[in-house]
Amino acid sequence: MKLNCDLGESFGAWSMPVESAIMAEIDQANIACGFHAGDPLVMKQALFLAKTHGVAVGAHPAYPDLQGFGRRSMAIASDELNAMLQYQVSALSGMAALYGVNVTYVKPHGALYNDMMKNAEVRRTVMQSIAEINASSTGAPLTLMVQATAQNAALKEEAKGWELPLYFEAFSDRRYTDEGLLQSRGIEGAVLDEDDALMQAEQLIESGTVTTASGKTLTVEADSLCVHGDTQGAVSIAQRIRSFL
Repeated sequence: MKLNCDLGESFGAWSMPVESAIMAEIDQANIACGFHAGDPLVMKQALFLAKTHGVAVGAHPAYPDLQGFGRRSMAIASDELNAMLQYQVSALSGMAALYGVNVTYVKPHGALYNDMMKNAEVRRTVMQSIAEINASSTGAPLTLMVQATAQNAALKEEAKGWELPLYFEAFSDRRYTDEGLLQSRGIEGAVLDEDDALMQAEQLIESGTVTTASGKTLTVEADSLCVHGDTQGAVSIAQRIRSFL
């Protein structure tokens, strides 16, 4: 299983301090594209760090929500959302090409990610936007990263219609609901502390299961495990998971 982290999420005078430390521990860096966090300099620095450490780069697009860090759901028309996603992925891909880095996948951020998993229309727009980028490219197709749930097979079928490869992702530091989705951050305990995050990571890696907030055990077949860069103790969590892996 690979280890991924959402990075490049500083913005202007606001700095996320973990980037250089955590990059050495991960396999995949999901780099913000400016709509929820990140700016041109931050993107450039994150790309250089990923290249230095041999980390695969993914675009991390979001709703246009700098004030809310992309964690507020927005009702956006499909054609607008399509264009927003293609704009963000293209911005990061263009910057990456300047420095000899390939963007190989796309992981939507925050509320957009959650909406994609719950709402078939949003998911269709996300898949279509990436498929259109792939159709215009001569390189390897971008892979879409989605949450691993009991619906993996159905999601594969949806993606097959767009000729879109998928990565399935699990979360080390977030509490799961009985439906296999992520508990709202507004609920106390939704973000796990360091010890609980490591326990959940070990369970996911060893048995391919996760224990939900109510104590139910769910099967989770995932290709990649996420540690959020803004989680308290993120670097230590990543280091301990890397050691376990």
